[in-house]
Amino acid sequence: MLLTQSQRRQLRKLAHHLKPVVIIGNAGLNENVIAEIDHALAHHELIKVRINAADKAERQLMIDRIVTATEAGWVLSIGHIAAFYRPAETPRIKLSVPNTAVP
Repeated sequence: MLLTQSQRRQLRKLAHHLKPVVIIGNAGLNENVIAEIDHALAHHELIKVRINAADKAERQLMIDRIVTATEAGWVLSIGHIAAFYRPAETPRIKLSVPNTAVP
């Protein structure tokens, strides 16, 4: 899912107060963790995930894998925290502009 800068800005404001709902530990990102993230996105639309990876490159690989596996949009990543958005069948979050962006 591709998000415009204004959509990301709007979602970052909404995600600011959220706490991580999924924590990726030392075992890394496996199918069960991806399923849990997918379930959390279906329920909440906008979530934060804590990624306990050793370095930035490894965290970015996990973020990319989450985006691909869940078909979610990447909203932000600060340190070990990343936020993702995927609209529900009946979206509760109304984005400011239509989603016609390029990353």
